[in-house]
Amino acid sequence: MSDQLSDNPLWQTSGLPRFDLIDPSHVVPSAQALLEYAEQKLTEIEANLEPTWESIFGRLEEIDIRYEQTWNPVGHLLSVKNSDELRLAHEEMLAPMVTFSLRMSQSEPIYNALKGLRESDAFEGLASAQQRIVDKAILNVELSGIGLEGEKLERFNQIAQELSKLATDFSNNVLDATKAFELIVTDPADMEGCPNSLKQLSSQAFNNSADQDGVKESTPEDGPWKITLDIPSYLPFMEHCRNSELREQVYRAFVSRASSDNLDNAPLISQILKLRQEKASLLGYGSFAELSLATKMAPSVEKIEEMEKQLLAASKSSAEQDLSEITALAQENGHAGGLHHWDVAFWAERLREQKFEYTDDELRPYFPMPRVLDGLYEVIHRLFDVTIKETDDEVPVWNKDVRFYKVFNNAGEQIAGFYLDPYSRPEDKRGGAWMNTCLDRRMSNGYSQLPIAYLVCNGTPPVGDKPSLMTFSEVVTLFHEFGHGLHHMLTTIDFADAAGINGVEWDAVELPSQFMENWCYHRPTLLGMTAHYETGELLPEDLFEKICKARTYRAGSQMLRQIQFGLVDLELHHRFDPESDETIFDVEKRISQQTAVMEPLSENRFLCAFSHIFAGGYSAGYYSYKWAEVLSADAFSAFEDIGLDNDDAVMQTGRKFRDEVLAVGGSRDPMVSFKSFRGREPSIEPLLRHNDLKG
Repeated sequence: MSDQLSDNPLWQTSGLPRFDLIDPSHVVPSAQALLEYAEQKLTEIEANLEPTWESIFGRLEEIDIRYEQTWNPVGHLLSVKNSDELRLAHEEMLAPMVTFSLRMSQSEPIYNALKGLRESDAFEGLASAQQRIVDKAILNVELSGIGLEGEKLERFNQIAQELSKLATDFSNNVLDATKAFELIVTDPADMEGCPNSLKQLSSQAFNNSADQDGVKESTPEDGPWKITLDIPSYLPFMEHCRNSELREQVYRAFVSRASSDNLDNAPLISQILKLRQEKASLLGYGSFAELSLATKMAPSVEKIEEMEKQLLAASKSSAEQDLSEITALAQENGHAGGLHHWDVAFWAERLREQKFEYTDDELRPYFPMPRVLDGLYEVIHRLFDVTIKETDDEVPVWNKDVRFYKVFNNAGEQIAGFYLDPYSRPEDKRGGAWMNTCLDRRMSNGYSQLPIAYLVCNGTPPVGDKPSLMTFSEVVTLFHEFGHGLHHMLTTIDFADAAGINGVEWDAVELPSQFMENWCYHRPTLLGMTAHYETGELLPEDLFEKICKARTYRAGSQMLRQIQFGLVDLELHHRFDPESDETIFDVEKRISQQTAVMEPLSENRFLCAFSHIFAGGYSAGYYSYKWAEVLSADAFSAFEDIGLDNDDAVMQTGRKFRDEVLAVGGSRDPMVSFKSFRGREPSIEPLLRHNDLKG
């Protein structure tokens, strides 16, 4: 086997992935070899297990490292360099991978050894992080069906296989449906009022995809322009295109993605919900939501709904006022009657421009990505006493725009690293923004490995000789994802299962990311990452003040949107019966009657593209954004309390946040970490205050 794999870049035991060499043809042989290795290693471990840390976790780590090196890069490439060949290879190996994962998680020898360790005197001698890892491992084994036998166990494993495949199919359908749509705009009148950045992007998109045979080359001034459903194209088009009919066409395509023909995700959702409910029932839970909460911070569905209703009460009237103001402006400008859904973003942007007197395109020149990154790295240095440097090493990457950086502590020692993949590539990269782990921190058994992160955005790419000029929203997104990255990279926990975000309750994972967003409105931080890409001029003071004032613009509407997503997610996973006459779309419509100020279109099929809950980690957990936002707003209020202009106190408080929240990762309960930092339990008041809402 070793001879056959000697040239396979996925068959390595340490180091960064060889993205310059990995090809879809490498996936199947390396994955087959991984499974053979892991099966043999697991059999050896089970045959000679003792109830000690070293005997269990020390030896299982050998399997974990192999998976991290061989299989994890495949999943990453599926999201950033998708292709038919890669999909086929991944799909071929997915079922065997899930089968082995179940085999390991349902191992009775391991389960018995874990329980033996917890009941032994040796348990008290373990570090608190190790004790928590043991407790969580026992719970995870129990949630993996260890207590099931015979037909129930067989069915449980079958469900796991089916759910894994359905999630991959769902995600691929969304990617394909997003990629399949294009609107070619040929009349310059239809692009009047659109920002130059959109014209440049859509002109470049046309030239990159058009068959040049007999088709004139596009220019930003004269077109043609290609509009897609990718956010850097979709959002500015909806906000600025004056042609309501074109906006309607694009909007209807967006809210109906992956809902028809061979890309229809509706049947997949029905299957997913049925299987999740069946899985929960097999494990003795009343609903999948209850099963989900077994590993989360929130104590119950009722407690989550209590929070959502508090936020709903605080935001509903504000959202209604938002719509009233937008409608009035539209009517003043000749719009007859009420607004359609495809009119809201357009007129909301006109009202924002009127109220705050700036446009996204006025801001873009002050936010060239290289300067924004410098400013971001400076605030990270100021708060957390670490330094970020782009490496001169030849680090293999999957796209020419990807960069690799190293993170150093104040002694000049490297403590982490990360890849940054900043730009939209709708042809092979899924939408959204995310942080994922490349390598976990491991400092045990003589194995030393620093944490490495993937930081992925879908920002506006450079156009021509201009650098990437970011919208302010893209800047906030970048800070958000770096919050996740810092959680992963600044960990000081030596055990991979509790290092960084590993072992962190899912509804607390967003705390560092949402915390970092607040610094985008801090004057020294914001001005420190601006420089006009042509003149070097800092962002003018009046524009900074307008950005801050605009922060709470339509805050009630944005809050309602998140509340609706969270409540729909909970309802589908807690009370909804997939076998009833009510459809998932009926559920969304029913809940929107409480949470929306405009009734959704009857043909709205947003759920068919709701990857967070049907293909990501947020099933019965979308509420986590708001749950963690309560924590993050309160955490930032600690800095407000001591004075944001008090540099020494800000640095001290930043170190405390690093030490009590970021560094400890999943080694202790997140409420303990929060209280250790804040000195008390969280309050909802700072979140409402930051959004200018009243509880």
